Amino acid sequence: MISTSDFRKGLKLMYEGSPWIIVDFLHVKMARGRPHVKAKMKNMLTGNVIEKSFLTTESFEVPDLEDRNMQYLYSQGNELCFMDSKTFDQIHIDAGILGDSRWYLMENEEYSILFYEGNPLSIDLPASVVLTVTEAEPAVKGDSVSNITKPAKVETGLQIKVPLFVKEGDKVKIDTRTGEYIERAN
Repeated sequence: MISTSDFRKGLKLMYEGSPWIIVDFLHVKMARGRPHVKAKMKNMLTGNVIEKSFLTTESFEVPDLEDRNMQYLYSQGNELCFMDSKTFDQIHIDAGILGDSRWYLMENEEYSILFYEGNPLSIDLPASVVLTVTEAEPAVKGDSVSNITKPAKVETGLQIKVPLFVKEGDKVKIDTRTGEYIERAN
């Protein structure tokens, strides 16, 4: 059981029958009245965010969550195929479940996938990835004004904005949280 005194950012708990993750919290002690905890929580199934106050005497169950290391094999249509690194079982995950994370997956790389009651919820990505540019317009000579970007496509199909000097075949570092170009990688 989890009590309100255990609250911290990133804590996962069961509330109203579904798993939630604490985004932010604040312990409140008033001169009159009982102390309580204000929590901002995100539903791990729907993505809804709520703010709720809890008495310090309330407790919550621990959700049935499991982290599994899985190797990304390939994509087929709208499904992504992963293989469990321990049991070698293959599972197909709908690309909609992983959202924009799918654009940063590299074949044969291992990722940590979070499961709730046997169903995949999310994937844990590194803060940045290095991908190869497959399509980019050539830079025009004389374009030297700073902060000018052009569209480019990387090997996973993701469209990003890159500086003019980036060309096809270059490796670029991309922030997985924002989808923005960071730097050219060697």
